[in-house]
Amino acid sequence: MRADSSFQSDGVTLRGWLYRPEKAKAQVPAIVMSHGFSATKEMDLAGFAEVFCEAGFLVLVYDHRNLGASDGEPRGEIEPWAQIRGYRDAITYLQTLPGVDPSRIGAWGSSLSGGHAIVVGAIDRRVKCVVSQVPLIDGYATGQRHLRADFRPMLEAQFHADRAARYRGETPAMIPVVAEQPNGHGFFQTDDSRKYFLGFGDRAPTWRNLVTLRTVEAVGEYNPGSYIARVSPTPLLLAVALGDTLAVADLALDAYERARAPKKLVTLDCGHFDPYSGPIFKENSGPQRDWFVEHLKP
Repeated sequence: MRADSSFQSDGVTLRGWLYRPEKAKAQVPAIVMSHGFSATKEMDLAGFAEVFCEAGFLVLVYDHRNLGASDGEPRGEIEPWAQIRGYRDAITYLQTLPGVDPSRIGAWGSSLSGGHAIVVGAIDRRVKCVVSQVPLIDGYATGQRHLRADFRPMLEAQFHADRAARYRGETPAMIPVVAEQPNGHGFFQTDDSRKYFLGFGDRAPTWRNLVTLRTVEAVGEYNPGSYIARVSPTPLLLAVALGDTLAVADLALDAYERARAPKKLVTLDCGHFDPYSGPIFKENSGPQRDWFVEHLKP
């Protein structure tokens, strides 16, 4: 059963969906979930939540601050550490709900939030199990893969100009998440990212194809992979798309080698967006469900 839900994080209301398993006879474990870069809960998170709920988990799926149905200004601002605080406040909220076992909380994240799940699992021992899907491991290293060397001075100049404008009280500069047309201007340049984000249309009514320019700078400074060895002894599952050209696979595989047991690696023969739906979804969601079941015991 799904219902709308909301909670507070740093004075901002974050909104999402709460899935309760039917006919639960005792306190149940819970899982907190949120999406990746700029994405909202309507973008294929319901399938995962339903799989987990059917296995006996209460599941909270929510939009990050400044995005989707959640409050927060400026709109389209993505600050990784603010989003991590949102995860931790979501855990606190779950622990207050009737019927939830506060000692059995899992964290799930994908893409940018896959990195968040690693960090939260490392720094918050209330989390007893982590699933990180196609995670961003190192914002700087990933940016080096995607940005041509001759473009970097121009981007740096844009960062400085935006900072000066904001200091004067002007509104933050914005950029598209994806270009509307091939070879256009956007944070993501790949064909699969354009197809994914623009393909939802009315099914994701609160998503906006804009983020602040300083979001790009903040993500480039973010290195969640540096926390991966600290997740242990909390169990960690890493789901890696071997054809991923956004959160590049080799960085994730290297990070998995640095993680300590208990850990599990799921490799998927696909690109970054394929694990959310279609034929890869079952291959991907089943091991994630089983990992949560093994370690949180619904």
